[in-house]
Amino acid sequence: MSDQPAIRVTDVTRDYRRARTSLVKPAPVVPALRGVSLSVDKGRRFGIVGESGCGKSTLLRIIAGLDQPTSGSVQIGGVEIARLPERRLGFLRSQLQMVFQDPMGSLDPRMRVGDIIAEPLVAQGHRKNRARVHELLEAVGLRPDAADRFPHQFSGGQRQRISIARALAPEPQILVADEPVSALDVSVRAQVLNLLADLVDRLSLTLVFVSHDLTVVRHVCDSVAVMSLGEVVESGPTSQVYQAPQHPYTRQLVAAAPRLQAALSGRSASVLAADTLAARRRGPQDAPAGRYR
Repeated sequence: MSDQPAIRVTDVTRDYRRARTSLVKPAPVVPALRGVSLSVDKGRRFGIVGESGCGKSTLLRIIAGLDQPTSGSVQIGGVEIARLPERRLGFLRSQLQMVFQDPMGSLDPRMRVGDIIAEPLVAQGHRKNRARVHELLEAVGLRPDAADRFPHQFSGGQRQRISIARALAPEPQILVADEPVSALDVSVRAQVLNLLADLVDRLSLTLVFVSHDLTVVRHVCDSVAVMSLGEVVESGPTSQVYQAPQHPYTRQLVAAAPRLQAALSGRSASVLAADTLAARRRGPQDAPAGRYR
């Protein structure tokens, strides 16, 4: 079992049926995924990149057990999860956690942040551990007293940090992130990306990171699969795919990629999180110019 990759996807398809428009003809079928295969080794940072509607988020939801493939195989740590009923996916929830694109949509506005972060622990039968919640908040650059506040009292970047803290609470082996910074400002995006990459390395996690931006994937991931129209059209080491793209669609992505290198090549995430937390303790009026507030 130790030689098994963290994730193995083999010839996965996913079809959706549209509403019928005729009493005679069958409902039209829309193929979202067409024979997708990929493998992610343990401890790697794997990116899936492509334009909106290419099937990357559908693939991520299937990997996370939130959707079922029409055909094909999906293995997590050597265990087949495709078409398993929800009641038999309990082991997956402890091994794999997801960070969603819209943090406000995934955080219950009626719950305090401390309860939100502790929710995965409680769901697994553990008692709420306030010390653990405070530890996770500090790990993502937020003050412990954030536990007593509500999601609407935070900025978009802060809410995504809370989402990351919640995902890390049950100590998963795999973290999957669906466009986790696409709704954030460029400066905040760089900080959250650095933080995420640092935490993944520090905790020896396997990361699957979905984005439409190849520059972001290049910064975060060591391997990448490029998707177009429900298929993987190119894959390999990120630096190789970025510097010498082979498929015409990949070349278009490289040419169109926004240049975020200046923002993404700053301090390490651990230093950034510590600086951010220190600035919050001092207060916004004392924070050095140019730093996240």
